[in-house]
Amino acid sequence: MAHKPALPEKTCAACGRAFAWRRKWARDWDSVRYCSDACRDGRYAAARKALGKPVKGA
Repeated sequence: MAHKPALPEKTCAACGRAFAWRRKWARDWDSVRYCSDACRDGRYAAARKALGKPVKGA
């Protein structure tokens, strides 16, 4: 069974979770800051704020 190679990881600027390199980010990996569209659009922060929970990175 083949294993995935060790992929570089980053921490999401919005939620603080670690995320790994993906092929679709190959050309602009240096500029990728968020793990998902929700984090990029600020929906994650808005949801946390509405629940009265602290938002990481804000």
